[in-house]
Amino acid sequence: MTAKTANKVHVLSCGAMSCDLTWLLLKAGRTMRTRTDHERPPEWYSCTTHCVLVETPEGTLLWDTSCPRDWETRWAPTGLQEYFPYDQVSDEEYLDARLGQLGVQPQDIDYLVLSHLHFDHAGNIGMFTGTGARLVCHEKEKEFAFGFDGAFNGAHLKTDYAAADFDTVSGDTEILPGVTLIEAPGHTPGTMSMKVDLPETGTMLFTSDAVYMGDSYGPPATPAAIVNDLTAWYASVEKIRGIAERSDATVVFGHDAEQLRSMRLAPDGFYA
Repeated sequence: MTAKTANKVHVLSCGAMSCDLTWLLLKAGRTMRTRTDHERPPEWYSCTTHCVLVETPEGTLLWDTSCPRDWETRWAPTGLQEYFPYDQVSDEEYLDARLGQLGVQPQDIDYLVLSHLHFDHAGNIGMFTGTGARLVCHEKEKEFAFGFDGAFNGAHLKTDYAAADFDTVSGDTEILPGVTLIEAPGHTPGTMSMKVDLPETGTMLFTSDAVYMGDSYGPPATPAAIVNDLTAWYASVEKIRGIAERSDATVVFGHDAEQLRSMRLAPDGFYA
């Protein structure tokens, strides 16, 4: 029996936020200082953001939506714009521009899947209002994101997603041929990763923020300042590692600037 595969993957680089690396990595010798270097300034990091467009025989899927053009005013009530300014982005790197470079309009998207609902992943959900796209997130992510009082909780900002009507999944779910959503909580209650099987490239595993960067992955796995449940996070990293080893996958981390620069990026490159 021939294994089901997707047709093509486009990785859309959407610029970068700037942030103190400690938010992403708690690592001795890099973000944790010794007494001999305690006066060194913190390392500010180019926290790249990307989305993934997946073409399959049964529809087109967009994974995540990056940050919005109005980030500074939208984030102002939370203060996040001071800690994560989206200040390393050109006009051609915003999501709407990236899709346009591929000749894709919001109404061309059949499935919009959110790895989780943080402000740098759910910021452009509004682009897909009324387009007919099926919006998907994990059931525990929806429960948390809609369940707290007030306008925001940490990096969950209700103005990003409150008007969206989500379908939910739980467990590991094959949503389209060759595309499986992987339950990977810890970063948030309902974080997911995405496994894509391709005929030539083989398997690609997009971790989203289940694993921020290569330094996080290890081994040993190295956690971050932004983790909802540390025990669940460690388990998810090892789950991802096991899937990657069994499928010989290319693992693509959520915010690894060096890795992203090394990839085939849209609109000039793709994976098939």
